[in-house]
Amino acid sequence: MIEDKNKSKIRVLELFAGVGGFRLGLEKASPIFDTIYSNQWEPGQNKQWAYECYVSHFGKSQNYTNQDINVIKHDVPHHDLLVGGFPCQDYSVARGNNAQGIKGKKGVLWWDIKDIIVAKKPSFILLENVDRLIRSPFKQKGRDFGIILKTFYDEGYNAEWRIINAADYGSVQKRRRIFIFAYKNLYYKEIFNKSTMNDLLKINGFFADIFPIKEINSKKVETIISIKDDKYKDLVEFSDIFTSQFHNSGVLVNGDILSLELIPNTIQGRVLKEVIENNEIDKKYFITESIEKFKYLKSNKNVRRMNPNGDLYLYTEGSMPFPDSMNKPARTLLTSESSLNRSTHIIEDLKTKKYRLLTPLECERINGFNDYWTDTGMPEKFRYFCMGNALVVPLVTKMGVKIEKLWRNLND
Repeated sequence: MIEDKNKSKIRVLELFAGVGGFRLGLEKASPIFDTIYSNQWEPGQNKQWAYECYVSHFGKSQNYTNQDINVIKHDVPHHDLLVGGFPCQDYSVARGNNAQGIKGKKGVLWWDIKDIIVAKKPSFILLENVDRLIRSPFKQKGRDFGIILKTFYDEGYNAEWRIINAADYGSVQKRRRIFIFAYKNLYYKEIFNKSTMNDLLKINGFFADIFPIKEINSKKVETIISIKDDKYKDLVEFSDIFTSQFHNSGVLVNGDILSLELIPNTIQGRVLKEVIENNEIDKKYFITESIEKFKYLKSNKNVRRMNPNGDLYLYTEGSMPFPDSMNKPARTLLTSESSLNRSTHIIEDLKTKKYRLLTPLECERINGFNDYWTDTGMPEKFRYFCMGNALVVPLVTKMGVKIEKLWRNLND
């Protein structure tokens, strides 16, 4: 049962908030979203620039915290929607002396999220991560994602996921990320009684109508598995033996999982030149002596190298465009953007026709943030870093519209 007597607002808890991409996207969707608590903490950093950027836009509040999630998890308030772009780490478990322990230095982060879910039981959960999550770890593919789905099942949630390339649905960036939407079984029993799992993925599930598909990829064999309690002794055994080939879309219903490879019904998206600044650009963004180095980094390579043990091997690397095309969406922004790096975008300036870097403002536009969102006093390198870590805001807005609809239907 929903605790809040006031159904006019969806109380949001935002974890790993960064510079506020989830919150901005939801607030662009509807004023019904009310972020009552958020947490952003960058470990090992003396200056918490992302948190300060967040506060500069949303104001100071005792409920906007800048601490390790393990410290604050017991103090978060009850909420209706939990959101967060949590780090992809090692989620395996191992037996300790009296309890289950965690393998992997940062693997505890997922279990902190689990503790919040167990204590607060939000109606909805919306999480974002890198697409390789469904394949990790390398030596036991699918285990980490399986543990996440098993956690949802154990706590009474069903879930859907979709790997979405933002450029397929109108954004200016080829950014592939997995989104996971989980919801209490209590609220959606009626839907599951009327719909097959296939229908949820293709027609009437959470992602199906906002990110439409063209067809199922028949070359990829669908995955059908069960993670019900009678299959595994406990979570430790699950962690030890579970492996699965997950695809880019899937659904968990009452302990059963169906996963399919879906081909998106792409729409005509925006291209890089639409977000490029038209005014005169500061000369510091232009490249001169490093042009040849950038050309080499982006070129095709077949180079003999030596391992530490002295063995020779052939290092190969495909070529990348130089300069980046203005008539296509941008490539994925990384935290290393603007550095002397193979992945850094190099464009031909519209006015001078000289090669230059993207500006921080252009990177914000590529991710769908408001102009000058990160221009809050942080060093310029960190502005690029924040955009490399950020999600694509318009995708969240699309999902926010759907969540509002589900919320109103639920309360009606």
